Amino acid sequence: MTQSCFHCLEAVPSGFNGTVRYDGESQPVCCIGCQTVAEHILQQGLSDYYKFRTVKAGKVQELVPEQLKIIASYDNAAIQEDFVAKQGNLNEVLLSVEGISCAACAWLIEKQLLAIKGVARVDVNTSTHRAMILWDPNQVALSTLIENLHTIGYKAYPFQADEEAQQKQAVAKAYIRRLGVAGLMTMQVMMFAFAMYFGMFSGMDDNFEEYFRWISFVLATPVILYSALPFLTNAIKGLKAKQLNMDLPVSMAIFGAYVASSYATVMNTGEVYFESICMFTFLLLLGKYLEFRARLKASEFTANLHKLLPLTARRISSDKQEEIVAAKQLQLADRILVKAGETIPADGLVIKGVTTVDESMMTGEHLPVRKHAGDQVFAGTINHDGVIELEINKLGQNTLLNQIIRLQHNALTKRPKLVEVTDKVAQWFVACLLVFASITAIGWYPVSPDKAFWITIAVLVATCPCALSLAIPTALTCAVATLTRKGILIKEAHVLETLTKLTRVAFDKTGTLTEGRFTINKVNKLTDSWSEQQLLAMASALESYSEHPIARAFADISSDTISLTEVQVDAGTGISANTVIDDVVLNVAIGKQNWFGERTGDAQASLFINQVAVADFYFNDQVRANAQTVVGELKRQGLTCHMLTGDSSGAGEQLAAQLALDSVQSACLPEDKQQAVDNWAAQGEVVAMVGDGINDSPVFNSAHLSIAMETGADISKNTADVVLLRSDLSAITSLYVVAKQTRRIVKQNLALSLAYNGSILPLAAMGWVEPWQAVIGMTTSSIIVICNSLRLLKV
Repeated sequence: MTQSCFHCLEAVPSGFNGTVRYDGESQPVCCIGCQTVAEHILQQGLSDYYKFRTVKAGKVQELVPEQLKIIASYDNAAIQEDFVAKQGNLNEVLLSVEGISCAACAWLIEKQLLAIKGVARVDVNTSTHRAMILWDPNQVALSTLIENLHTIGYKAYPFQADEEAQQKQAVAKAYIRRLGVAGLMTMQVMMFAFAMYFGMFSGMDDNFEEYFRWISFVLATPVILYSALPFLTNAIKGLKAKQLNMDLPVSMAIFGAYVASSYATVMNTGEVYFESICMFTFLLLLGKYLEFRARLKASEFTANLHKLLPLTARRISSDKQEEIVAAKQLQLADRILVKAGETIPADGLVIKGVTTVDESMMTGEHLPVRKHAGDQVFAGTINHDGVIELEINKLGQNTLLNQIIRLQHNALTKRPKLVEVTDKVAQWFVACLLVFASITAIGWYPVSPDKAFWITIAVLVATCPCALSLAIPTALTCAVATLTRKGILIKEAHVLETLTKLTRVAFDKTGTLTEGRFTINKVNKLTDSWSEQQLLAMASALESYSEHPIARAFADISSDTISLTEVQVDAGTGISANTVIDDVVLNVAIGKQNWFGERTGDAQASLFINQVAVADFYFNDQVRANAQTVVGELKRQGLTCHMLTGDSSGAGEQLAAQLALDSVQSACLPEDKQQAVDNWAAQGEVVAMVGDGINDSPVFNSAHLSIAMETGADISKNTADVVLLRSDLSAITSLYVVAKQTRRIVKQNLALSLAYNGSILPLAAMGWVEPWQAVIGMTTSSIIVICNSLRLLKV
C-alpha cells in the first residue's frame, strides 16, 4: 500500500525510507526537503500546525546557491528602496508568500518569524497570500527572514505594487469604510423606525417618539456627512465646471430628504425618513462599489504589466565579474547576464548566447521566440532555456513595456466622438430629469403633500442616467484590454469606431504582405570597371544607413574598405553619399533603378556611381504565411483590398494576382501613396493603410486608420494609430472582429440603458416606485451594462 508523506501528503516513492517523529510515532516523508522542514517545525515546538491544518503543505525544494544570492541581494539598501518602508527605527516589508493554504499556515509563519530576535510584528493575509513584517534591521537581515520562511516550506519574495494599483486599493478601502458606516447605521436606524411605526398602533408616548427621532437623527448624520459626502462633492464639482453630472440628482435626493427629516425632528412636526436615507445611501454605495470592481477587472491587464519587471539584475562589471544590483540602477550600454527562467529587466540586444524567450505578455503569442546575437529582447519577457548576455539600449519609459502601458492609457484617456456625444446626451438628460422632477413635485403637492416629496426623490434616483454614461467607456476599456492581450496596441481613441466604417484596406508590399527578410538572389554587373565584391561593399556601406527591409540583405557583407561622407537619405527613393577610392572622390547611391533617369528592366534596387547605374540587384522575399487568408477574410467582410508599393519590379503585380487583390500600384513614391489614399477619401471611401517603412509615414497621416508592423521603422510606428506587436497580419482580422463586437455591445448597452430610463420614468412619476426600489433599479441597470461590456474580455 502506498504511503502518504506526513508533511506534503504526496505519495512516498518506493525505496525512500525517511521518517520524522510525531506524537511518539515515526511518520513517513517523501523526500529530504520535507523531512528537513517537518523536523524543523517539530523542533521549534510548532507541532500544532499539523493538528490544525486543513489542506496539504507545499512541496519543499532546497535553495540552490543562485537563489541564495538573489535572496542576499534583498539586503542591499538601493534595492530595498522599492519595497521597504520606514516605521521609526523599524523597517516594514510586504512579502508575497507561496504555499499559504489555510489559517494554520498563517499561524505557523507568524510563530516562526516572531521567534527571531528583532522581529516586532508579523501579519499574514491568507486571502492575498501576503505577509507584512516589521523588524529591526540592526538585529536581523531581511534575507534571514526569507530564508527562515523557506525552512518551513514557504517561498517568499518582496511584493511590489505599482502606484496605480495602490491608488485603486485605496479607493476600494474607502468604499468599504463608507459602506461599513452606512450599513451599521442603517441597521440601527431601522430598529428605531420599526419601533416608531409599531408605536403608532400601541399608543407610544410622545416623549418616546421624539426621543427615537433624535436618536435616528444622530445615527443618520455620520452617514450623510461621511458615507454620502462623495455624491455631494462630485455634484458641486460638476456645477462649478458648469456641467450636470450623475451625482446631482442623487445628492439632491439624499440631502433633500435629510434636511426635510431634520427639520421635522427639530420642529417636532411631520414625518422623518432617516431609515430611508441611510438605506438609500448604503444601496447606492454598494452599487458604486460593484461598478468599481467590475471596471477594475477590465483594467487588470495593464495594471499587471508593471509587476512583470524584476527588482534585481545581474550586471557584468568592467573586470567581467557578475554583481547583483537594483534593476533601477542599470544604465544604457550596461552589460547584464540573464539566466534560464529569469525575467529580463530592460530592453537590450543579445551580445552572447542563444535562447528562447516567452514574449506572450506583450504579443499574445505563447510560442517561445528564438533569440541569438544581434536580436532585440524586451523588459518583462522571460528567458526560457539559455544563458544570454545583453547590452542595454532602452531604459525606463523608453522600454517597449512602458510604451505599451503609456499608449494604452492614452487611448483610454482620449475621448472618441461617440463618448462625447453620449456625455452631452447624459447632461441634457439630467437637465430634463430635474425639470421633470420639478413638474412631478408640483403635480403631486396638491394631491398629497406627504407623497409629493418622496415621489420626487424616487424620480430623481430612478431615472439617473448612470448606465447611459457607462455604456461606451466600459466597452472601450474592455476592448482595448483584449486587443493589448492579443498583441495589438491601440494608440488612438478613434480606432475602434473607425474600423466599423472601413470600406477599403491598402497594404504596402515589402515587410507587410511579405516577410521583409530579403536575401540577394542575383547581382547583375553593368560595368567591368568594378568587381562584384567592390560593388557589394559600396551597397552594404550605403544600406547601413537605411531601415528599409532590403538593407538587411546586405547586413552580412563587409564594407570596412568603404568610408562614406555627406550621406543623404531620400525617403522612398534611396541613399547617396560621397566616398574616396584610389584618391578619386565618387558620388555613390543605391535606390530605385529609375532614380537618375528612365531605364528598362525590373531590378528591385540599383547601385549608381556618379549617377550612372553600375549594378542591379534582385532579391528573394517570402510572402507572409497568412496574407492570403487575411485578404480573403477582409473581402468576405465587404472590404476591398489594394496594394501600394514602392517596388518598381513586377513582383508587386505577381503578388497582387496571387493574393487576389482588387488593385495594385507599383513604383509609388511616398507622395504617390498619399495621393492615392486622398483620391479614395475624396470618393467617400474610408481607408485603412497597413505598412512598415519610412516611406509609409506620410500616407499614414492621410489614411483614416493607419496600422504599422512592429518590425517596421520607428517613424512609421510613431505615426500609426495601431501597432501589431507580433507583425502578424492575422491580427488585422482580430482587430476588425473585436471592433464589430464592440459596436454591437455598445448598441446593446445604449438600448438597455435607454429602455430602463424610458420605462422607469412614468412608473416613478405615478408613485409606483419607492425610493429604495429606485436605488436598486438604477444600480441594477448600471451593473447589467458593465457585465455586458465584460464579455469583450473573452473575445
